[in-house]
Amino acid sequence: MSYIQQEDVVFEEDILRNPYSVKHWIRYLDHKEKADPKVRFNIYERALQQMPGSYKLWYRYLAERRTYAQRFPPTHHTRDALEETFVRALAYMHKMPRIWLEYLEAMMETGKVTATRRAFDEALRALAITQHHRIWPLYLQFVRSINVPETAVRVYRRYLMVEPEDAEEYVDYLISIKRFDEAATQLAQIVNKNRYKSKRGKSNHLLWVELCQLISKHPEHIHTLRVEPIIRGGLRRYTDMIGSLWCSLANYHIRSGNFEKVRDIYEEGLAAVSTVRDFSAIFEAYAEFEETSLNAMLEDEEQDEVELELRMARYENLMERRPLLLSSVLLRQNPHNVDEWLKRVMLFEASPKEMIRTFTEAVQTIDYQQAVGKPQQLWIEFAKLYESNQQLSQARAVFDRAVQQPFRKVDDLADVWCAFAEMEIRNKNYKQALSHLRRATHVPSRKKAAVDNNSVQMRVHRSLKLWSMYADLEESLGTFETTKAVYNRMIELRVANPQTILNFASFLEEHKYFEEAFSAYEKGLGLFRWPVVYEIWNVYLTKFIQRYGGRKLERTRELFEQCLAHVPDKFAKVLYLKYAQFEEDHGLARHAMAVYERATKAVRKPERYEMWQLYIKRAAHIFGVTHTRALYAKALEDDHLADKDTRSIALQFASLETKLGEIDRARAIYSHASQVADPRSANKYWSAWNDFEVRHGNEDTFREMLRIKRSVAAQFNTAANTSVFRAASDASKTRPKTTAAQDNAMAAAEEEASRKQSAKEGLAVKFVRSTEEKSKNTDEIALDDDDDDDDDEEDADVASGKPRQEIQERPVPEQVFGSLVGAKARFQQASE
Repeated sequence: MSYIQQEDVVFEEDILRNPYSVKHWIRYLDHKEKADPKVRFNIYERALQQMPGSYKLWYRYLAERRTYAQRFPPTHHTRDALEETFVRALAYMHKMPRIWLEYLEAMMETGKVTATRRAFDEALRALAITQHHRIWPLYLQFVRSINVPETAVRVYRRYLMVEPEDAEEYVDYLISIKRFDEAATQLAQIVNKNRYKSKRGKSNHLLWVELCQLISKHPEHIHTLRVEPIIRGGLRRYTDMIGSLWCSLANYHIRSGNFEKVRDIYEEGLAAVSTVRDFSAIFEAYAEFEETSLNAMLEDEEQDEVELELRMARYENLMERRPLLLSSVLLRQNPHNVDEWLKRVMLFEASPKEMIRTFTEAVQTIDYQQAVGKPQQLWIEFAKLYESNQQLSQARAVFDRAVQQPFRKVDDLADVWCAFAEMEIRNKNYKQALSHLRRATHVPSRKKAAVDNNSVQMRVHRSLKLWSMYADLEESLGTFETTKAVYNRMIELRVANPQTILNFASFLEEHKYFEEAFSAYEKGLGLFRWPVVYEIWNVYLTKFIQRYGGRKLERTRELFEQCLAHVPDKFAKVLYLKYAQFEEDHGLARHAMAVYERATKAVRKPERYEMWQLYIKRAAHIFGVTHTRALYAKALEDDHLADKDTRSIALQFASLETKLGEIDRARAIYSHASQVADPRSANKYWSAWNDFEVRHGNEDTFREMLRIKRSVAAQFNTAANTSVFRAASDASKTRPKTTAAQDNAMAAAEEEASRKQSAKEGLAVKFVRSTEEKSKNTDEIALDDDDDDDDDEEDADVASGKPRQEIQERPVPEQVFGSLVGAKARFQQASE
């Protein structure tokens, strides 16, 4: 067969001229792309004879031969030819890992295990160690696929010498082939390496858990490692996984058939854990083990009855002990938890001896500085246990020990003393109860106080709780003198509170010692300051007035003056009203009015309007309506009243003058208060003035009201625009100037205050002007403003014969008067 055809002559001539040019050979091969493979192989062989070191030619040649050989079964002779070609190629390309990989993959396809393994070994020997990482994955894949565990294990061991971080993969393989002993050994070596870094991101803790699970699930295969020491080492090392590790250790013995050892392990675990989570895990596993054992014995037809009853008793005992075991866990977690100790005591409710033993253990264990809860409650309940069994001597012994304990707070020791006395009272030993309280409240000597001044025993005599019980007991069982001495002693030691003072005074009043009761109030007033003293003053004044009424006016007034001298404005209202009521009932009316006037300045600002209303109402009731004119005028001059309150008073004042027929005075009041009535918000005020002018005015006064309304509207609009302009100007400045901002704020505040002051001042003069003068002034105003278009329209309405009631206010733009200065000038001219 001739391989060279007529169209190949040109390429053959090129090759003859350039036998060492790879490009010409590749061009020739591309030309023969569709030729028979044997023809192409012949060309490759010729080219490689000329250039045996060409990687490009060898790679193309081997790829084509391998593709061609894959058409035939592994036993075909083409496979042998391919292997021979790879061998020849590697004689020149032995440093090329890609050629080796192609060779190894081709060998794996042939199914020759030994020859392939030797090829892998030869590749590792030929290549540099820096390129071994390209061979090992394929090698491991090969040894896993041939299903020869011994070969795979040996290869993995060699591999781990180069890549020890892949030990987890080796462990997985060992587990897959059920060589658990070697897997556990390898995993233990991994865990013991301090610098081991898992490629899978597993922590040393997680690897340890996997080791414990492995050795506990397959104890029959583990011979190299000592399982129990390993798991117990984990218990000491990983405290957050104690529950699962105890269960793993128990599972190991369960699978080993050591059932008695399993129970010991579970009991030891329940006695060692300190969290509810670990306890629950161990207890559930323990209960499941006992239940499984019991069910297995029930299914056995030849079971021993005695053994069966023993198993059932064990299971029932375990379930009954669960609350007690859980309590032990919680107390190991915090042995100073008082509430948990009390719950544990209640678990032994059927056994008084166990309750006493638990109480004793509790009071010996708890540290009072670290106690959670009320440690004194343990001693109290301990004593109640003896009391419930009619053993009062033992109960007293418990209390005697309790009052000597170093409690953290004085109230804790006071609770013990109070419980001690209450026990004696329940058993009708009243003298002993008083004796205990006298012991508790006895002031220690200076010598003892100097030795241990910080202990609660040295400070318990100042406990209000203890003294209050002592006083109540003396009041119920003692004499008048002893009870009085107790209260006086409390005041002397300054342990009394306002309620104590009130109780003392009430006790004295019950025994008809009124002056001593008032003296008790005075002592209380000397002990406390405002606002605590408010209740004492309130009761004291009430009791004093009830006792003497108007018989001791000067003394009562002195008490009120003493009370009101430093009273805060928060409490002033009630006390001033009480004072004024007293003067109305027993004193002089003018004194009552003076008190009301003082109250309008002493109470809080939100309450001043209410106080002025009451003041005016009482003045009208006592002296008549005309007497209230001066009061209304003073109220309008009060700078602390809000604008809405000022308008309300002005409306009431104007209504009064209208009822009295003083129309001009009422109009002057409306005009005066209009300066604090913004037409945009004070619609009620302007409506009232509008109705007033419709009923009692004429066209001139109505026009004056409209003019004033426009003036006030312009004034408020100008002030609002000025504030907005100043705010925008301050915001536009690039450099902040705190002083300038403060000046602007002060200027705005001064302008607002000046506006209010000008609106309120001089009312007393205006409202007494005569009707003739007011009429004259209104005529002048009408003559001065004849040129206003709006006024001409109003004149036209009147001239047309429309009733005065139908004249409606027309909307007036804010720009009518131009500015605030012009509006003020017109208003002042109209007022003059």
